[in-house]
Amino acid sequence: MPSQSLLLALLADARLPTGAHTQSAGLEPALRAGLPPADVPGYIAARLRTVTIVEAATAVVARRVAVAGGDLDVVEAAWAARTPSAALRASSRQLGRGYLRLLRRLWPDQEPIPRSWRPARPVAAGMLAARAGLDAEHTARLVGYDDAQTIAAATLKLEPVDPAIATGWVLAAQPLIEQLVTAVAGLTEPQQIPACAAPLVEQWAENHAHTTERLFSA
Repeated sequence: MPSQSLLLALLADARLPTGAHTQSAGLEPALRAGLPPADVPGYIAARLRTVTIVEAATAVVARRVAVAGGDLDVVEAAWAARTPSAALRASSRQLGRGYLRLLRRLWPDQEPIPRSWRPARPVAAGMLAARAGLDAEHTARLVGYDDAQTIAAATLKLEPVDPAIATGWVLAAQPLIEQLVTAVAGLTEPQQIPACAAPLVEQWAENHAHTTERLFSA
């Protein structure tokens, strides 16, 4: 069994073939709407306190339910109820397919996953964490880091920012990521998933879904 640190490094790698390179975590529409590049660290922090904590909690609960052999569709429904934007739900489910493909290839000997199942990314990530043996803390940390790193990486393609500065943004977000881990790692039931609204992020996502000239799908 790989160590928790190795699993985290593997699953947090931006080169993982899950389709994450198509995502900006909402940064592209945020910049189009007038967010100054200098405010990207604040955008990372705002997402960690809202959208990302919902996704991290969902992944943690999905991991717990998967380990117990429970119904992940209940977790999916809880996540969807906390994600009002149809565009965000569609994008997340597209990414979820990438996680399931990876899961089938890396852990083929475990219980098969129906081809018709289309879970959201945090639900699929929770199932992946369960099968890989990743604990709850590292599962939450994975989601928090992935969100911050996705934004930082997308900034480099959208704005003339020094890569070292963008990397520093991720490092500076570490305390918030650890606060997120502490807040959600002990959750076990779908009804415990927090409902933290991010109306601007949701509106930007809806606008972006109808934008024809764009670099990222979301």
